[in-house]
Amino acid sequence: MARNPLDEATAAYTQEASQSTDLVVKCAGLTKVFRDFWMRNRVKAVDNIDMDIRRGEVFGLLGPNGSGKSTTIKMILGLLHPTAGRIAVFGKHPRDVGNKSLIGYLPEESYLYPFLNARETLEYYGRLFHQSGQVRRKRIDMLLEMVGLDRVARRPVGEYSKGMQRRIGIAQALINDPQLLILDEPTTGLDPIGSRQIKDLIVELKRRGKTILLCSHLLADVEDVTDRVAIMYGGKVRRAGDIDELLVEHGQATITLPAFDESDRLRIMDALDKAGLHEARIDRPRQKLEQFFLDIVAEAQAQGLATSGAGNAGRIAEFLRTDETQEVQGEDLIRELASKPVVEEAKRPQQPARPAAPQPDAGLIDQLTGNAPPSPPAQRPQEKGKAPARPNQPKPASDEDRSVIDSLLG
Repeated sequence: MARNPLDEATAAYTQEASQSTDLVVKCAGLTKVFRDFWMRNRVKAVDNIDMDIRRGEVFGLLGPNGSGKSTTIKMILGLLHPTAGRIAVFGKHPRDVGNKSLIGYLPEESYLYPFLNARETLEYYGRLFHQSGQVRRKRIDMLLEMVGLDRVARRPVGEYSKGMQRRIGIAQALINDPQLLILDEPTTGLDPIGSRQIKDLIVELKRRGKTILLCSHLLADVEDVTDRVAIMYGGKVRRAGDIDELLVEHGQATITLPAFDESDRLRIMDALDKAGLHEARIDRPRQKLEQFFLDIVAEAQAQGLATSGAGNAGRIAEFLRTDETQEVQGEDLIRELASKPVVEEAKRPQQPARPAAPQPDAGLIDQLTGNAPPSPPAQRPQEKGKAPARPNQPKPASDEDRSVIDSLLG
């Protein structure tokens, strides 16, 4: 069988990338061309991009619809095979099965079973990662509280709003405590409160050592939480780098002063004009609409007003650990199990002893075959004050029954 040169180049590339412990995802010359039925090039979705995602950072992948963001994510996940170029995830081929347990993925559309409730949905995804029942129940309780769905955990997800479905989608992406979390439009359908909670969650996961690839059309959300961004258009990366370096305006400067009255403003403007800064302008800073909205909601909640939607997000799940505590050593697990008192066996109800198998009665066989007359049953001694018990004696077989039995036995 002929070898694929692209696979051989990818194998050599992943071996080289595995030597770098700082890189989680490394792409070089990544290209994806979709072809039609006659294998003609139809669309070049991704065109020769280079991209690195470092460990412990929030990387933003931006671009309009059709720019190649989702195609790039699917190649990182191993769902699509690149037409050209090389890619490595955790120093391995993106289709390596060992990587699947290290990755959490929230797709752009939440593909959920509508007749399952939130708890059953997370139970299903926990079973996919072969988690024990005790671990699943503990993590499900933590995740439902974290995303604010603990009060509606028994409601079918088909009855959820889109924002609530995004919440349960984020919970399923975290059920396996991933090291790499890929979020495709995580705040779609969420209200400003939910969007703020998701951004706070991303910041907390970064603090715990998680690597996050964030793809979103809401640029304000990306700006608040990302460390580096890559802006795609037409399948190419047009600009990439540190978010602060890309957004800084080198032609202007900002001076922040405490509030002052009109007379002070005139004196400051006069001093600036004498210094030659004739285009200087003094404005009052504006509060962001998001923060203004959140302040109003917090005031209403302080007054005790209730809502029928999803609840507020709770504390982050404790099992979402840093990378240093990701792996459980076998010796520690054995030591933990050995230190626990054995109390479960005492609580288990005693099983009744299984009765011994009855031995065949030779006399009964003789009666059935007609070789011996039926023997009278043994009389038990009669107790005082009680009527004699009626013997539980089987009805003797008739001559016709015996002939049938004899014919069957030969």
